[in-house]
Amino acid sequence: MSNNLIYSIPARFRRIENLHILFWLIKDACWALNLHIPALIMIVPTMLAALIITWQTRKIFSELVHNLAVVFWITANCTWMIGEFYGWDEGKFGLRNMSLIPFSIGLLILFVYYLLYFVNRKFREKVIVQTEEALKEELSHQTERKTA
Repeated sequence: MSNNLIYSIPARFRRIENLHILFWLIKDACWALNLHIPALIMIVPTMLAALIITWQTRKIFSELVHNLAVVFWITANCTWMIGEFYGWDEGKFGLRNMSLIPFSIGLLILFVYYLLYFVNRKFREKVIVQTEEALKEELSHQTERKTA
C-alpha cells in the first residue's frame, strides 16, 4: 500500500462528470422555474451521464459506490420533481415520500462503505490497492492510445 496523498481521476472520466453537472443544474433550474417539459427532458441526459460515470468507474470501488449513491440521489430527485409537477407529492404514498426510498438506498450504500472502510483495515487496504491498480491500468491504456 502506498502513501500517495494525491488522488486523481482520469481525464476521460472527468469530462463526462463535468457534463453531468451541467445537465443536473439545467434539470434543477428548470424544476425551480416550473418548466415541466425541459425538466422532464433533462432527466434523460442527467441519468444517462450518471450511469455512464458509474460504469466507467466500476473498477475503482470507492468511486463506484459514490457514483451508485449519486444515481440513487438523482432517481430520488427526479421522483420528487415529477411528484411536484403533477401534484402527486402529497400524502403518505406521495412521490415526495417515495423519493425517500432511493435517497435511503444511496445513504445505505455509503454508510456500509464507510463503516467497512473505517472499521476494517483489510477492507481499506484492499480498496486503496485496487484503486491504485485501476489507475495504473488506466494510465497504461492512455499511453497505448497515444503511441498507437
